[in-house]
Amino acid sequence: MSAGALLGVFALIFVLELPDKTMIATIVMSSRARPLAVALGASAGFVVQMGIAVGAGGLLTLLPHHIKDVIVGLLFLGGAGYLLLVPEKKQEEAGEREAGAGRRTSWRREVLTAFTVIFLGEFGDLTQIQAANFAAKLHQPLEVFVACSLALVCVAFIGSFAGQALQRVVPLAKIRIGGGLIFLGLGIYTFINLFTS
Repeated sequence: MSAGALLGVFALIFVLELPDKTMIATIVMSSRARPLAVALGASAGFVVQMGIAVGAGGLLTLLPHHIKDVIVGLLFLGGAGYLLLVPEKKQEEAGEREAGAGRRTSWRREVLTAFTVIFLGEFGDLTQIQAANFAAKLHQPLEVFVACSLALVCVAFIGSFAGQALQRVVPLAKIRIGGGLIFLGLGIYTFINLFTS
């Protein structure tokens, strides 16, 4: 995979995760626990989930080419619909629910709590699905895993240390719209390639 493609995967996953419920959960948890503990636990949860996602994407490559492309295109379009149609307020409420009403406890418990919240919250999440999608489309599982994991680790640290300030500067609703339009374009492009090849 070229450096440009790797950077593109990193950027898309990074942008997708910013307005997500797990980002909101990270912000909420870091307001109630040590930010470094939350960042480390959340990062570990994201990395494990990207391993699962890339493994699932590898299974998609076993399908016939045209069926795989239809699934990949539908996943892009589904991601676009989710980002463009699900209100930001709904994501904020889901993130706050997932973060719970935790109190400051031991360092190990804070790391484990952040890991558990993010690991469970990321199952079936848009970034997990799109990581599987990229692994199937690009046929470079290790590179996709690294790019996606790095993007999500960056988001975990930003959410833990600067999430509340970021929300004041960059409206998450606009990030969702931008990500939705990117995925809409990728979905349309995938189907155009499918029908013209």
